[in-house]
Amino acid sequence: MISRREFNTHITAAAAGVALAQNTAFPAEVAEARGSAPASGSRKMRAAQMTTFRSPLQVAEVPVMAPRSDGAVIQVEASGICRSDWHYWNQDWTWMGVNIPLPAVMGHEVGGVVVEVGRDVRTVKVGDRVTIPFHESDGTCPQCRAGFQNLCDHGVKFAVDRTGGWAQYVIITAADLNCIRLPEGVDSLSAAALGCRFMTSYRATVHRGRVQPGQWVAVHGCGGIGLSAVQIAATMDARVVAIDIDDRKLAKARDEGAVTTIDARGLTADQVGQAVKEATGGGVHVSIDGLGRAFTAQQSILSLRKRGRHVQVGLTSQEERGMVSIPIDFLVNSEFEVVGSLGNPQPNYPELLTLVAKGKLNPARLVTRQIALEDVTDTLQRMTRFDTVGFEVITRFG
Repeated sequence: MISRREFNTHITAAAAGVALAQNTAFPAEVAEARGSAPASGSRKMRAAQMTTFRSPLQVAEVPVMAPRSDGAVIQVEASGICRSDWHYWNQDWTWMGVNIPLPAVMGHEVGGVVVEVGRDVRTVKVGDRVTIPFHESDGTCPQCRAGFQNLCDHGVKFAVDRTGGWAQYVIITAADLNCIRLPEGVDSLSAAALGCRFMTSYRATVHRGRVQPGQWVAVHGCGGIGLSAVQIAATMDARVVAIDIDDRKLAKARDEGAVTTIDARGLTADQVGQAVKEATGGGVHVSIDGLGRAFTAQQSILSLRKRGRHVQVGLTSQEERGMVSIPIDFLVNSEFEVVGSLGNPQPNYPELLTLVAKGKLNPARLVTRQIALEDVTDTLQRMTRFDTVGFEVITRFG
């Protein structure tokens, strides 16, 4: 375990240890199409394309686009398959304005190497090993300038505004901001593993949940978000209770540091909340919903002790369509906090990558299967059945 004091020491030191451009102005080009022109020479790449929602993907050759003047081309070495990709494949989130033009290439958890940069790129170089935040931002809007690039007003959406990372190459805009250099000791597999779920859980636990050593933390849903949160909270010397309905996922949560697990099969949200309170002597200080179903959000809030904090990370599916009822009277009478958490702003990456480089955090340990482009459909179908454990990452593109 790592103490909060030691944890904070690593965070403070990180700013000097990992380079990251923060307050750089970029060419606006907001009126331009998000995509770029085909590269000279009509270079091609293999990619897993979605041509119909909820149907098998097709591996095909597609053009490699040239970068914008502020952009870069990344050769992808590892690319994760995230629950968010499954949501896209399932045609979720139309209620949030997400409309994916087909055919589309998904994938947003990327580790790779820069192979080309635009003429206006100043700090990113060919040969840099990088990861890419899924909230690709432009660096110019008020949210970006305040340090919240995860909430960019002009954010570029993978599979909507550009080709995603289930391909041999991916094209990035505002490369000086969105290409996050990897320190020594962090390989491309780790970069893909932390590309969305792990970095999202990091911010949810450390910055939004404000977890402290010795506190009780409940994690509802032990998928990629949940297992990441378990590992991060346990590393911070918190006492973690993991809740799921799959014995394999609960076992993995114990491997990642959970001191108590609760099998929620057949239990109501009230019963889960009561089980957590019994296991923790009155409830948890911080409770994280990593799945995004109505029952996980409700049981998370009902797991809290007075003045506890619920962190909502998981996004909803077709059943809820973004609307979930919560026990509002309990919230008022116990002064609960309810906060949302999305991604991890670019300025926060140095502290996270330093902890990974030093071996304090280990996102690659959550990778349970490395696959080829041709295997993506199988993973998506098993995600529908909640039959995956940990992360599945594409590492074979040829």
